[in-house]
Amino acid sequence: MTNELFPSVIEFSLQHGDCIAGMKQLAEDTIDVVVTSPPYNLGIDYSTYKDNKPHSEYLNWCLEWAKGIARVLKSDGSFFLNLGNASSEPFFAFEVATQMGQVFTLQNTIHWIKSISIDRDEGTNSFGHFKPINSERYLNDCHEYIFHFTLEGKTKLNRLAVGVPYQDKSNIARWSHTEGKDKRCRGNTWFIPYKTINHRATDRPHPATFPTELAAKCIRLHGKKNAVVMDPFLGIGHTAMAAKECPDLVSKVIGFDIDEEYLKVASEILGCAYKPLK
Repeated sequence: MTNELFPSVIEFSLQHGDCIAGMKQLAEDTIDVVVTSPPYNLGIDYSTYKDNKPHSEYLNWCLEWAKGIARVLKSDGSFFLNLGNASSEPFFAFEVATQMGQVFTLQNTIHWIKSISIDRDEGTNSFGHFKPINSERYLNDCHEYIFHFTLEGKTKLNRLAVGVPYQDKSNIARWSHTEGKDKRCRGNTWFIPYKTINHRATDRPHPATFPTELAAKCIRLHGKKNAVVMDPFLGIGHTAMAAKECPDLVSKVIGFDIDEEYLKVASEILGCAYKPLK
């Protein structure tokens, strides 16, 4: 089975089952890049998963799958973890990140900006999409975190792979580190808006996804060729779709999800089959 949008050039291993059990079947030190976003324990209406564990139980569960990732991640691998907060749970992302800190080093913190308003002389321009909050206490939440974890904090990155051109071109000649190239490090603030959709049930049949572009930037930032990419919480497959956009870097994608309906969507888009965990 093939798909014209994503021709088959990368090996896919999509597996229906719990990622903790699934990762135990993988060999140690075999994964180059992990890009994922787990359930946030905020009562999101997933198809199968019950997103309402007791707080301490949820954090212990996070540590369990984090240890699984640490076991299979290569010594120079990268683990990109997308987390957001609810306004009523402002420390959530940091509590989960602290759990990860028991087995990983936090190397970078990236701010994923979904929507932004910029004041200019000619007026204010707004870009992107956000979910409005009807509140007298809280501001609309227009960003999430991408925590970049590594095992030792020493992983080298290809910063210019997601770089941006200089606005002032005189900087190209002024600074020796440019090596004459019109590109600089993007920094840790990434504006990546959701694409406009008309029908959520068909255009985005999952209650909590990140844009494919976000995962693609993470893969390109890591920068290693022939990379094996893994997403323990694959959902409808945006990490796998992102890997397809980086055929120069990715050789294989491994994804797990407990919800078969989401895997069906992913497999149809990617043109590959999924299978149950053994």
